[in-house]
Amino acid sequence: MSFKGSCLCGAVRFTVSGELPAPTACHCTICRKHTGHFEVGTDVPRDRVAISGEASLTWYQSSDWARRGFCSTCGSPMFFDPLERDWIGINMGAFDTPTKTKLSAHIFVADKGDYYEVNDGCPQHPQAPDG
Repeated sequence: MSFKGSCLCGAVRFTVSGELPAPTACHCTICRKHTGHFEVGTDVPRDRVAISGEASLTWYQSSDWARRGFCSTCGSPMFFDPLERDWIGINMGAFDTPTKTKLSAHIFVADKGDYYEVNDGCPQHPQAPDG
């Protein structure tokens, strides 16, 4: 089983081998500003992700401990890369195929925008579950 995805213009592509972990929705200020709304992503072990089109992949160091990958051609936000972890986050909207996943939780809801409500029944965490 594998899942494929790309940016809007197709310059950056990726393939994930194996099942996808259940995604979470992050409402922190950085994710909201990076995506234009809240971000929904799945965290996949690095050794299960193959990325092509690196010439169009740009990384922005958004904090001391993480960077975010986006296509420099079309601007699509695609990846969340915590520098000292063995996984990489992939934005769910970048997948081309059905993902066979369901949202598992919302994090950083204390920082969410005031223009929407979170009421889908998934667990909500004011910050990250471990912090």
